[in-house]
Amino acid sequence: MRSAPTILHLDMDAFYASVEQASKPSLRGKAVIVGGLGPRGVVATASYEARVHGVHSAMPMSQARRLAPNAAYLVPRFALYRSISDQVMALLRALSPLVEPLSLDEAFVDLEAGGTAWDERSARLVGAKLRADIRAVTGLTGSVGLAASKMLAKIASEEAKPDGLVVIRPGTEREMLAPMSVRTLPGVGPATGDHLRRAGIHTVGEIAEAGEDELVRLLGKAHGHALYAMALARDDRPVVAERETKSVSVEDTYDVDIHDRVRVGLEVQRLADRCVRRLRGAGLSGRTIVLKVRRYDFSTLTRSETLRGPTDDLAVVREAAARLLDSVDTTGGVRLLGVGVSGLADYTQEDLFAQAAGGAGEEPADGEEPEPAPEPRPEVPVERRWSAGHDVRHTEYGHGWVQGSGLGRVTVRFETPGSAPGRVKTFRVDDPALEAADPLPLVETPPDLPEPMRPPETPPPRPLEA
Repeated sequence: MRSAPTILHLDMDAFYASVEQASKPSLRGKAVIVGGLGPRGVVATASYEARVHGVHSAMPMSQARRLAPNAAYLVPRFALYRSISDQVMALLRALSPLVEPLSLDEAFVDLEAGGTAWDERSARLVGAKLRADIRAVTGLTGSVGLAASKMLAKIASEEAKPDGLVVIRPGTEREMLAPMSVRTLPGVGPATGDHLRRAGIHTVGEIAEAGEDELVRLLGKAHGHALYAMALARDDRPVVAERETKSVSVEDTYDVDIHDRVRVGLEVQRLADRCVRRLRGAGLSGRTIVLKVRRYDFSTLTRSETLRGPTDDLAVVREAAARLLDSVDTTGGVRLLGVGVSGLADYTQEDLFAQAAGGAGEEPADGEEPEPAPEPRPEVPVERRWSAGHDVRHTEYGHGWVQGSGLGRVTVRFETPGSAPGRVKTFRVDDPALEAADPLPLVETPPDLPEPMRPPETPPPRPLEA
């Protein structure tokens, strides 16, 4: 482990909910819960005002509604969250070439590799400036932890929440960890925590006192060794700049089981479309198409088909997914469907359309009749859906967001990130003056982002310690 707290961990505060509060003036300071709104939905993020009521991420949405019946319940806007995440990650990459994103709202940064920090004072200044830059660029807050290892930096950022900065000085780690709950350590979930509690071990200090042999006896060799090392604050894992994406996938859980086989097929096609959009957005292609089906009895089936080469062609992915669906019995109903692509590459094989179309489109050989073009499928009317929290625009009232919809009506609050709380209007769901809109930026004129840090040709000289 290094001798200075030059590993930084950033965790944006209640990210999805904070984005929604920043973009909707009427929700600032109020309980906001983002996630799937159906009876099978789960909480993705809860604002700090909602957490006071006991709501937390991964909680069933039905339970959240019982705990916080007056909260605002919104459907996620992932495109907006990704765009803001890109802004935050650009700020991090301006500090160091070694940035390890863990999710849209969380990342490690090796400040020493960027030459931006070499001791506690310089690291603290970098952390403070980063928090100020994030607020200036996005209007949001993030918590920063600084330590000599990744594990400790993450623990520090958790201690800093919300909107704070905590530095763990090298040499004080074991003293700081000792009184903390065993659940503080990475990899100690409810099951392991209960197992340790039954053995009389409740704190990190008690893990260290128990000794390595006792932990191996209780938890097994791999887990016991790892947990003992963490209790002693040992963590030499480096910050890894790039994590290879192994697959791209999308899935939906349905509020009511789908029994109609035609509807199941249409849902698979829709998921294939979304998967390809995400694949192309990442500049990738893939060889293996994967279909996931969870049936009414919670049994989950996975089917896959490997192509001759990588593709990002929508027709190829659609038809492969349809073939995979043909091999799955959906009798009794389907509660979840997913489509994914793995075996990723950053190039495509141009002739793959032929393999999906069974050779259609190729020139016929001499004496052969060309295959007739397939008859067009009848268009399926698409019902206009208004998701709670999503952006809309009205020709008369301007920009707003959906508060709710039902019984043929949709209620909209008209406001923007920079306005005062707006007024509410109700319309028919098919009102021609109302249409879906793109989200507005949270900060009207954000400052220019700094250039990403590039590794120097030769390491900068380390300053002499006083």
